[in-house]
Amino acid sequence: MVLASLLFLALGAIVSQITQVAAIGSACNAPLTKGNATWGEPYWLENIPHQGMAPFAPNATSYKVFRNVKEYGAYGDGVHDDTAAINAAIYTGSRCGNLTCGSSTTTPAVVYFPAGTYLVSTPLQAYYYTVMVGDARTPPTLLASANFTGLAVIDADPYTNNTNWYINQDNFYRSVRNFVIDLTRMPANVSATGIHWEVSQATSLVNVVVNMSTQPGNDHQGMSFCYQSGGFMGDLVFNGGKYGIWVGNQQFTVRNMTVNNANTAVFGSWNWGWTYQRIVINDCQVGFNLSGGGVGGEAIIDAVVTNTPVFIKTPPPTNVSVAGSLVLKNIHLNNVSTAVMENGTTILAGGTTTIDSWGKGNVYTGTHPNGTFTQGNIYDAEVDWSLLDSNGFIVSKGHPMYADYSVNQFKSVRSLGAVGDGMTDDTEAINAVLAKYAGCYIIYFDAGIYKVTSTIQVPAGTLIVGEAWTQIMGAGLNFNNKEDPNVVVQVGTPGSQGVTEITDIVFTTQGPTAGAIVVEWNVHEPAGLQGAAGMWDSHIRLANGTHLQDAECRAGLLNPECFAAFIGLHITYGASAYLEGTWVWLADHDLDGVDQLTLFSGRGILSNSQGPVWMIGTSEHHVLYQYGLVGAKNHYMGLIQTETPYFQPDPAPPAPFDISAVYDDPTFEHGMNMAWGLWVQSSTDIIVFGAGHYSFFQNYSATCEANTTCQPQIVNVDWTSSVSIYSLATVGTTYQVSVVENGIIYFSNDSEGFSSTVTLWSPELPIYP
Repeated sequence: MVLASLLFLALGAIVSQITQVAAIGSACNAPLTKGNATWGEPYWLENIPHQGMAPFAPNATSYKVFRNVKEYGAYGDGVHDDTAAINAAIYTGSRCGNLTCGSSTTTPAVVYFPAGTYLVSTPLQAYYYTVMVGDARTPPTLLASANFTGLAVIDADPYTNNTNWYINQDNFYRSVRNFVIDLTRMPANVSATGIHWEVSQATSLVNVVVNMSTQPGNDHQGMSFCYQSGGFMGDLVFNGGKYGIWVGNQQFTVRNMTVNNANTAVFGSWNWGWTYQRIVINDCQVGFNLSGGGVGGEAIIDAVVTNTPVFIKTPPPTNVSVAGSLVLKNIHLNNVSTAVMENGTTILAGGTTTIDSWGKGNVYTGTHPNGTFTQGNIYDAEVDWSLLDSNGFIVSKGHPMYADYSVNQFKSVRSLGAVGDGMTDDTEAINAVLAKYAGCYIIYFDAGIYKVTSTIQVPAGTLIVGEAWTQIMGAGLNFNNKEDPNVVVQVGTPGSQGVTEITDIVFTTQGPTAGAIVVEWNVHEPAGLQGAAGMWDSHIRLANGTHLQDAECRAGLLNPECFAAFIGLHITYGASAYLEGTWVWLADHDLDGVDQLTLFSGRGILSNSQGPVWMIGTSEHHVLYQYGLVGAKNHYMGLIQTETPYFQPDPAPPAPFDISAVYDDPTFEHGMNMAWGLWVQSSTDIIVFGAGHYSFFQNYSATCEANTTCQPQIVNVDWTSSVSIYSLATVGTTYQVSVVENGIIYFSNDSEGFSSTVTLWSPELPIYP
């Protein structure tokens, strides 16, 4: 393993000396650098030819993926009630909703709102696999009428006869973008909610503003949800209201949220772990109210709080000292009387000041098994400058919308010869489009399933936009040799650099594909353009419509035809990557069926990158590990979430794969019989700011949860690595952190009931400020 690591580093050093700028296609005269949309021109999505397809929809030949709400009768004039027309645009086409099915990937929809004001009187019901998107140049307003009735203006999990439409943990694939939601016509004393967002992974809220009453004692809230297993949201503004947001979930990440003039900016009802990054709170009475006692771990980084008397209220003391773990890092207070209040008592004073690093909960160092309950300053892990913007905040970059670009700056792969029907081999057509137009046009993947049988080569400098999670599906013998793995989609070549952005794509395989490296990420951002090489709302999903479903791979069947991948995502030595909301999922159940599945993917995310790398996302059910860092450097990860394969330990890892010295796999020499959630070796300057690592089953039986023995260990760090882990939640795992595969932190020391929370683990004895 050591020799393999050195080989990786040596090859990487060679690669790092190569400086290839982004290539442009053969038809290009100059790279694409800016948009040319003129004043008054609608968003490009409105007028681009709409030829996306859903090849496995019940009515595939007539099914429409793109739906403009005005074509369904909406006026957008703020006068006519547009509720029925908008909901018709959402549900038309035998789609999954209203208790007709629990989940489905076969009927995707983009529901588009041109600029305007849309009066609504009851909820807009977001069916499964729906993207609701407004004109990004002039975001439309959803105006709740004065007599609005229902749970929320946008409802992602409606109730019928007191029953949710969708299973809490399966409510995947939903996105809402570019809207203003206006509740101000509703009486201040009436309960009003902008968004009911009970969702799980592969979901996002992006570029949304909610305006509410500012009257004292009002009963408005911008968003509410209290179940599910998320998730990501970012670039949000909430004005007024009793609560900016009222939220509870297993885990979630919120980036770049502003709350103005609410009574309480954030009410947290419960969680296992939650990361807030880049939060602005102005003129509220309370910033975060966590005093209900159900919050396992809250981690807040890069916040600016102004004219708010109390920043955080935490739960009162209990007989479990760790209850309500809290981490604060780089918090800027301006005229804030109390920073942290516990049961009415100030435990951290406010003022106009900066909190560098403060925590409440159990803090561990190195191999010391006994943590120290701390309520004060904690180790302030240094974050490398490459991960920070000019203000000293973690780099924050939102989903690219290309609002300033016009239709003539896009090239459609279907218009240029690709089919996307899930059967035709589109390899040659896609590679031809990329070779000809990458770098000087935005490459548009119309909705569909694009089957490829050899590597798709995405040059550095390519901008790719999908439609309702367009699928690129690797298939065939080229990807089915685990002794000689091949890449399905290669993003950049080793040593290349360029602005490279991928949005709204699902990368998948059609099994068996035991040798598929689904995505290999080689590209590095150009100097001075932080986060310029990345993916947003793009996922790796292994199963569903791919010969890896319940007909072939039901739970308990150890079928050699059920190999899905060798590696989900490999970030190589010379690459940088900004990954926001990325879900690398080996399916445990069939989204288009009813059964649990037994599938095999060797590794989730492997990073050898020297950075910078920013990771917000989830990796689940892979055989050896979910996140593997080997020889990596300068990574910010938060929040990351994993689940162990439900079939393990039958077979136990590495089976049915073999240990690969080339990829520096774990050896499982010390009796470890389950996949690692996070495996780190020879890696430096790694910051994990929020993590949830869960193990719920042994061979599909949940009886192990009762005594937390589903898995002996789940996070491993070697002696040579420098890693700081803040706000770590585990479930079903006996030891929460291990060093060189020796369990260190015993779960019961940090138990909060079902989950256990470590406020901080650092590898060396820190010097407290």
